[in-house]
Amino acid sequence: MSRLTRVGPADLNATKKVFLSAIRYATSVDVSSLSFAGQLKTSAQEQVEYMLVADEDIPLVIADSEVISELETGLSKLLLVFTELLVSVPLESDLMSDADENTVLQSLLDIEWMCNMLSKMELMRVFVSSWFNDSCKVLSAIEGGKFDFIMWGVKLKLIEIAGKVLDAVSYGNVILPAASRVELLKIWLPYIRKMKPLLDLKVTEDIAFMHKMNNTLCESIEGAMVSLVSALPSNYQAEILSDWMMKAKQLKFPDLSEAFEVWCYRTKSAKRRLLAGIVNIDDATISL
Repeated sequence: MSRLTRVGPADLNATKKVFLSAIRYATSVDVSSLSFAGQLKTSAQEQVEYMLVADEDIPLVIADSEVISELETGLSKLLLVFTELLVSVPLESDLMSDADENTVLQSLLDIEWMCNMLSKMELMRVFVSSWFNDSCKVLSAIEGGKFDFIMWGVKLKLIEIAGKVLDAVSYGNVILPAASRVELLKIWLPYIRKMKPLLDLKVTEDIAFMHKMNNTLCESIEGAMVSLVSALPSNYQAEILSDWMMKAKQLKFPDLSEAFEVWCYRTKSAKRRLLAGIVNIDDATISL
């Protein structure tokens, strides 16, 4: 009996309880009063990462609806707290301490951690859905005038996370309707185009400035946007590309010329097919 017990089906309840507990601590937002809160959260995040790699039962646990619900709840809490932290920043930027800015950045790093973990769990759709729903609130908060000369690290990290979302959607890892893909582009394309030259200028002015959009990040975002635009219906493509062309002289990034060429080719091909169809119909009418 002891041997049969060892080779029998595994009891997933214990693994599930540990994983749920780790997720709750890893996404906790209300333990700041404890002196060891940061250590608890770090340990919980490390536990989640370890289980994803080392626990052979974890694929079955991740598929559990209760676990998915807990992940969604934890992510929603992190996004809500991050937005509230941005809103709570004083209007006078000089009143904000380095500790306050680090708190906001750490909140965003927790969101990035969730993005990476959900990607490993093949649940990126959960992250994209929450990110899409909260993007307007986040950008509305970060684009306030009080952040014009501060929070460069937070602004760059937002772009990096948005790049991961754009990448997941553009290459089909997460499926969104065409209208939602257009909305995602309309939300993040203007912000990224605005921030790129500002970050480049800061790098030029201050050689010690660390928050730069490197070539890898730029190429990844540009490639994702080209793929996104190219896969849209023609009328949506025309809407995005017309706005891009109006500002292309002033803002070089991102370069959507490849998507524009694809749109031109498809439009001409469609027009030729339409004309050919009209000619064929007229010839058939004359024959009759």
